[in-house]
Parts: sequence; structure tokens; C-alpha cells
Amino acid sequence: MKDRTVAADTRHVFFSPEFLAQLERLSLLSRRAFRGSVKGERRSPRRGHSVEFADYRAYGHGDDLRYVDWNIYGRLDRLHVKLFVDEEDLCLHLLIDASASMGFGVPSKLEYGTRVAAALGFVGLVSHERVGVGILRARAVEGWPPTRGRNQVVALLDFLSDVDAGGPTKLNEALGEYALRAREPGLAVVVSDLLDPQGFEAGVRSLLERRFDVHVIHVLDPTDLNPDLAGDLRLHDAETGEARDVTVDGEALRGYRERLARFLERVEAFCRSREVGYHRVSTETPVEEFVVAQLRGRVVA
Repeated sequence: MKDRTVAADTRHVFFSPEFLAQLERLSLLSRRAFRGSVKGERRSPRRGHSVEFADYRAYGHGDDLRYVDWNIYGRLDRLHVKLFVDEEDLCLHLLIDASASMGFGVPSKLEYGTRVAAALGFVGLVSHERVGVGILRARAVEGWPPTRGRNQVVALLDFLSDVDAGGPTKLNEALGEYALRAREPGLAVVVSDLLDPQGFEAGVRSLLERRFDVHVIHVLDPTDLNPDLAGDLRLHDAETGEARDVTVDGEALRGYRERLARFLERVEAFCRSREVGYHRVSTETPVEEFVVAQLRGRVVA
């Protein structure tokens, strides 16, 4: 068990005091309404039975007579029932690609991605939402079960600080497994470089079929976008170990950039067509800048 000093150090690694203060003022916003197993603190567009009155509607067969407004009946000779603001319970699912390719760069794509996930998880926990984590490699290999409460922040950060990159990527299988295993849907944020030869689309469709509100945070290293290689090289695949001799010249770099542009266009087009939030970021962008911009934008408010 980690002592308080280690816990404080963990918080320091992920957050500066200034960043913490910003995160405290933000909250998560899903584009869908979810009914969870526990009452939450967010207003829902649904009508339920909380203590806050919302509206009336005409009585229908099967409605609970306890909610009939007899004063209106006395005036109008018609039955109306009271409606109240329901509270929804949102679960934030942080799905982090921890395959070997995510270990590339300084900071590594995994380090960057876990810091983004930590910030989103912090916002969720201090807002009394439930937060869970899934680690993705060839399958959904481990996780941090959905938990609620500010007192769980240190445990979440400790968990994320121990995640290492390794193994092959099978995003479709891993996301599909998580979708089937999750007890209930919620806001799913997939953090990945998406470097899987088999793609990621089937896995995202699995989440959508289970009615998750899905966002993809596409983490790339600056050299993914603009390679600084030249000459005769032997390159090794970080996940398969396959070696390939290549000559990197101007023509090769132009070809790489063209293929990269097509890849990014395909990813963005897929997400747009499925109403999946797509957020691309380079690890040279400060985490604080990226997270606050996204929290004030489409993912959260």
C-alpha cells in the first residue's frame, strides 16, 4: 500500500496546482442520456421522480395516483400528474491503448494519453460521476472498475501511473470485448494512436451498438506526422519485431505523407459519419492546453 507521500507525488506527476484548479471548475457532458444504477447529480432531459418539480402532463392509464395534482382537477375537472426533474448517473469509460506502439516518443504517446485520461477521470470523480478504465492491447487485458467519489482520485492516478506499453494492438477485438463486458453504457473515451493494421472501426461500432457515446482521442508523436529520418535504415516494428530495410529520401517521405493524409482523412470521415467525437493531438501540445480546450468544447462543458 502506497503512503501519503507517494500519493502526493503521483498527483504532482499528473497535475500542477494551477491545472487542478481549472479542472475543478469543469464537468463532463454526454450527448446521450443514460440511466445508471445509482442516482447522480446531473440534470437529465428525462422526467423522473426527484424532488424538483418540472412540469405537468395529462394523466394516462397506469400513472401513479400519488402524483395527480388534485388542485388542478378541482379547477379543470381533468386529471394531470406532476413531473419532476430526473437525475442521471453517467459512467465515464476511459479506454487506453497500451500496446507497444504507444511507448514511442518523449514523452511517449502512452504517457501523454494516460495524463489526458487522468485529467478526464479527475473531473468525473470530483463531479460525482462513476469512472472506469479499460487497458487495450490484443484484448481488454485489465482495468479499473467503475467507481465514484473524490476519495478515489489517488487510487485512479496510482493505477494509471503503473500502466506500461507492450504487446500487439488488436483494437477491434479489445474494444469489442470491453463493449460486451461493460455492465452498462456511458461516455467512452478511446485514447490511442490507432496504429492497427486491422483498423479500429469494428471495435468502435461495437461500442455504438451498446449505446455508448464514443469519443476518440487520436494521440500522435510529432515524428509520426513529420518523420525526421533519412538515408539507408533498418526499421523494426515495435509490436511484431519485423525488420525492414528502407531508403528514406525525398520521394519516400512524400509517399509517407500522402499515405498518412489518407489515413487521417479516413479516420476522421468514419468518426464523423458515425457521430463519434474525433480529437487529434500531437504529444508536443501541452496536456493542460489540450484537455481544457476539449472540456470546454464538444466532449465536455
